Amino acid sequence: MEENKKPAAKSRIGAKEKLEKERDEFKDKWMRVYAEFENFKKRAEKEKADWIRYANEKIILDFCDIVDNFERALSSNIEAKNHDAYVKGVELIFQQLNSVLKKYNAIKIEVMGKDFDPQYHEALASVPAKEKINTIVGVIQNGYMMGEKVLRYSKVAVSNGEKPQKKEEN
Repeated sequence: MEENKKPAAKSRIGAKEKLEKERDEFKDKWMRVYAEFENFKKRAEKEKADWIRYANEKIILDFCDIVDNFERALSSNIEAKNHDAYVKGVELIFQQLNSVLKKYNAIKIEVMGKDFDPQYHEALASVPAKEKINTIVGVIQNGYMMGEKVLRYSKVAVSNGEKPQKKEEN
């Protein structure tokens, strides 16, 4: 009977060694995958940081062209004989600015005569006007949107519902 016990003990030792070997292999694989994942995370974080750092590169280059045009305009001598050409040049720069905004899908929020909406407007003044109450009667600073997102709220003056009083002449 003792002979029967020996092979069973040997098989248990062999099974234990086999399980330990499998455990060590799985642990080694897990450590390698974990290291690869950590390296991937570091690479992804660096790529994201670079992307954020350089995300505005194209728009900045477009605005550099506009700044160059302003510098040329400001360095020219303004005289009565070239005043109209100077004004035309500034108008062209303004159009260039608007085309860059349009290129990047930034649009001006049109507000005059519309009802005040705090999702798009910021009221800075309430003034007497012939329009109904909370109607926008003045733009202090234009607002802009990109798609459905408000980039900058329009700063406006709204009607307070009171009729403006006429000034008495002396």
